[in-house]
Amino acid sequence: MDAPIGHFDTAHPAPDRLDELTGPVADAVRHWSGSVPADQIVYVDTDPQWADTAVFVEHYGRELLERSANCVVVAAKRGGETTLAACVVLSTTRVDVNGVVRRRLGARKASFASMDTAVGETGMEYGGITPLGLPAAWPVLVDSAVVDLPYVLVGSGRRRGKLLVPGKAFAELPGAVVLEGLGVAV
Repeated sequence: MDAPIGHFDTAHPAPDRLDELTGPVADAVRHWSGSVPADQIVYVDTDPQWADTAVFVEHYGRELLERSANCVVVAAKRGGETTLAACVVLSTTRVDVNGVVRRRLGARKASFASMDTAVGETGMEYGGITPLGLPAAWPVLVDSAVVDLPYVLVGSGRRRGKLLVPGKAFAELPGAVVLEGLGVAV
């Protein structure tokens, strides 16, 4: 199979590569129920040494810079309560944590969650966190620019490997809320 975007040596429908995914991500793919068929989610094997965005696009295709998204975990606090959420924005932007995120989550203060919290709560590797397979109670805030793309490259739950996901599928994830302006220019 050829990858729908990028230049990868191997590409497979994600349901055929569940053993390459972390448990929560494999479960999300296994029980996928969105309008996009699960076999349109593509797993591509990538080398962890090229996982950082700048190096990654040099190796796998410069066009991926405009078609990649980051998934970051945020912690929103109000009155002693902390709400964890995921934010999905294009890799060419940054998450508007103190504006859009804080207001959407009704928080007094919002910040990026610590690495230990992000890894511990998601069951995924840091640097590979993906919006597929997150805890069901979490809000998943998705920038509208992500949803508008035919395919988007995101983490696979591990630093090795990535997922290519049709953009519209992000709007159908459990807890998903599509927002304008979540990602702001760097």
